[in-house]
Amino acid sequence: MNHSKFDLSERLEDFAARIILLFDKKSLSFAGEYLAKQLIRSSCSSALNYGEALGAGTDKDKINKLRICLKELRESLRNLNIQTKAKLITENDLGSLKDENDQLIRIIVTRIKNIN
Repeated sequence: MNHSKFDLSERLEDFAARIILLFDKKSLSFAGEYLAKQLIRSSCSSALNYGEALGAGTDKDKINKLRICLKELRESLRNLNIQTKAKLITENDLGSLKDENDQLIRIIVTRIKNIN
């Protein structure tokens, strides 16, 4: 049995949960709060759209949902980079989040290519 779809679903959910937990107890500036909310939205959206892709009826629908997932993951990575550069979060705060974000992007790109 192939568990790769399940594993990717889990990884996307875990990534979103880790983002939520990162900001759950933080006291944030205006910019920090704005970016944290946007990051939570984009990371959760990537997991939710991947779930929709799994249930898509056609390859076209699946590709569209995977592209949205990819867009949201790229937005998440950009957001993490901005927050790091603005010193709103530190590399210590991030743990392996950026690396996981990058790996998830690569996996989704590969999934899209494999459908085409």
